[in-house]
Amino acid sequence: MPHFDDLRSYLSALDDLGDIAHITREVDGDLEPGAITRRSCEIHSAAPLFENIRGATPGFRVLGAPAALSSRADMPYARVALSLGLPADTGGPEIVMALADARNAQGIPPVLVDSSSAPCQQNILRGEAATLDAFPVPFAHDHDGGRYANTWGTVIVKTPDGRWVNWAITRIMKVDGKRMTGLVVPSQHIGQIWQEWVDRGEPMPYALVQGPMPAISCVSGIPLDAEVNEVDYVGALLGEPVKLVKAISVDLNVPATSEIVIEGHISITRDCMEGPYGEYGGYLSSRSFLQPTFHVETITHRDNPIWPLVVAGRPADETHTIWAMGLSADALASLRAAQLPVKSVWAPEGAAVHWMLVTVPSDWREKLPGMNSESLAQRIGEVLFQTDAMVWIPKVFLVDDDIDPTNLADVVWALATRVHPTRRRAVFADQRIVRLSVCYQEDEFVKGRGPKIVYDTLQAPLDAGRDRHASFEKVYPQDLQKHVLDNWND
Repeated sequence: MPHFDDLRSYLSALDDLGDIAHITREVDGDLEPGAITRRSCEIHSAAPLFENIRGATPGFRVLGAPAALSSRADMPYARVALSLGLPADTGGPEIVMALADARNAQGIPPVLVDSSSAPCQQNILRGEAATLDAFPVPFAHDHDGGRYANTWGTVIVKTPDGRWVNWAITRIMKVDGKRMTGLVVPSQHIGQIWQEWVDRGEPMPYALVQGPMPAISCVSGIPLDAEVNEVDYVGALLGEPVKLVKAISVDLNVPATSEIVIEGHISITRDCMEGPYGEYGGYLSSRSFLQPTFHVETITHRDNPIWPLVVAGRPADETHTIWAMGLSADALASLRAAQLPVKSVWAPEGAAVHWMLVTVPSDWREKLPGMNSESLAQRIGEVLFQTDAMVWIPKVFLVDDDIDPTNLADVVWALATRVHPTRRRAVFADQRIVRLSVCYQEDEFVKGRGPKIVYDTLQAPLDAGRDRHASFEKVYPQDLQKHVLDNWND
């Protein structure tokens, strides 16, 4: 299936599915886009495209929920699938499989195009004209520390020696028209690269890209290994190189079809308060932190640009779709590399990136002779909890493949009936944790360490009384099922 080279062709495809809500009435430029986007995520309505925003430059638009769950119940992951060049009806585990497979493919480096064929540089703003005040940057939530200028954009940075270019999503708050501040976490890739610039005593060049081709946004939101260039991975995923163009004022290359590109330098000190902000766990934070300042020096944009907006909170939004899928793909790749017989890995949206389900095939015992389920749970935890991506996940559930991990009713039933109150669990004490995993307590956050667990819910072969589902599909003859279904409307 062909992929989409820019955000606009992707939106046309969503329009064809009836999954775009064109909002042409005037909306308030402060909180209304955030409120509408948040509700659209919670009720799975069409992605809102705000086309008339009070206070914004006429023609400038905001797209809410660009990769949240679809309004089409028959294809809930359509926005993510189409973004990645997959059919709209692709299932969640199949998307995870595609992301994991691309890790083993040869990366395809990007190609550089001339600025004359780069829509992102149709308009160039320099000096005082390069101000965020011209753009529709709304408040995501009431009580946020400011307007968040980045919720779905890609931050591009590279090491001083140029060996590694990192593309990632990190939250960035607008301070004023010429300054932003955002999370630069030491353990994350942007923080590691920033430290190299700090060690040199030089501000770090950056480009903040809003609305590139949708695969770039998705890949920027998933974990890849250090020193891996995300742009090469996008090329492998799509089967062709990404088109880049030289930035105007910094030594970086940016996606040529992007909607908006903000260029500048990041301070070498943590000199600006960032936050609070509502996050993926579903809660509004009350904390602010000192973070570096992103100075705005040049802005380029397409005619009538589109600014994407993600409003993180209670499931499900983009943090519970694409980011959770990326974490699952990383886990699947790690378990495959350990030669464990894993069928799928899935982080259910409703668990707010706090659960991960690992399903194994019914013949796993034949593939691992002599290993019982408790030992398998222990081994899975040993593999997963040493990876960087799993720092976010506190709880893993090992389940049989008779459970559909994307069906929350299936998941709740399995966990309620197969998790023993005290037995069959592998506890891993003193693991790395992050503050955003809200199930921990303050003393654990201060240490950055806490327990993690793998619950073993695997059923013994032919377990008496539990070897068959007491369901329409499982306990009646096929011919009777067909007869009932054929006559159902009568």
